Amino acid sequence: MPKNKSHSGASKRFKVTGSGKVLRERAGKRHLLEHKSSRLTRRLTGNAEMAPGDAKKIKKLLGQ
Repeated sequence: MPKNKSHSGASKRFKVTGSGKVLRERAGKRHLLEHKSSRLTRRLTGNAEMAPGDAKKIKKLLGQ
């Protein structure tokens, strides 16, 4: 059996931790930031953990 290729789009967007959790960036912090409050943009900083159901799909795309 040949190896499965990982989904290149998913590999750029998600990261799997050592314990197997899937991390993602929060949406809404790329553009049009001028009208968003500083409070909101601070809240959108950092990584978030994927929901368990979605994490299962993402791991499949990443070949795990």
